[in-house]
Amino acid sequence: MERLQKIIANSGVTSRRKAEELILKGRVKVNGEVICTLGTKVTENDTIFIDDVPLEKKEKKVYYLLNKPRGVISTVFDDKNRKTVVSLIDTEERIYPIGRLDYDTTGLLLLTNDGKLANLLMHPKNEVEKTYIAKIEGILTPSEFYQLKKGITIEDRKVIPTHLKVRKKEENSTIVEISIVEGRNHIVKKIFASLGHDVQKLKRESYAFLSLGNLKSGEYRELSLKEVKKLYSLK
Repeated sequence: MERLQKIIANSGVTSRRKAEELILKGRVKVNGEVICTLGTKVTENDTIFIDDVPLEKKEKKVYYLLNKPRGVISTVFDDKNRKTVVSLIDTEERIYPIGRLDYDTTGLLLLTNDGKLANLLMHPKNEVEKTYIAKIEGILTPSEFYQLKKGITIEDRKVIPTHLKVRKKEENSTIVEISIVEGRNHIVKKIFASLGHDVQKLKRESYAFLSLGNLKSGEYRELSLKEVKKLYSLK
């Protein structure tokens, strides 16, 4: 429960001091009852009126970092009744993913109800770096590695990795760490497909300065205020 004057002030209608004046003058009602006592506590479920006009509740901004599992859709709703990333997070706010990861791609995904931040992070001009670990079919040759490092043209636009490293070569596959600032759909898969390598597994390890840390598949955490401010500073 919160003090009535604080709820009114947090809604953005007026200041705390002005809210107290409104209460003392009998201009505030809670659930139809006039409240004239400062310090009265109310809940989010109570209906508040100022001069018989309902108080609009200010939506609380929330920010989550999810380790997306394989086989989950990066949408709010799926008409095929498949599990969505939103269903994995326990919140009453109407959140949505920032960008998307493919159905079979795992790793770091941000979800929020802050449209301003979502637009900032997804805008191409802000060039937010994402790092992926890709297990590709076949062996990535030295010539292909340097070709990739110089840049690959995908659908008439060149993609130049900001970081590239071969982590491991196996008998019939290669594990590659690649960082890009691109945001186009399936872009990592298209990059390796252009070299003749299908991506067998793909995981996003980091997004800007954020990493998965100790989060297991399907687990999530809230971002700290410091992290949210740092994301805003990427503009």
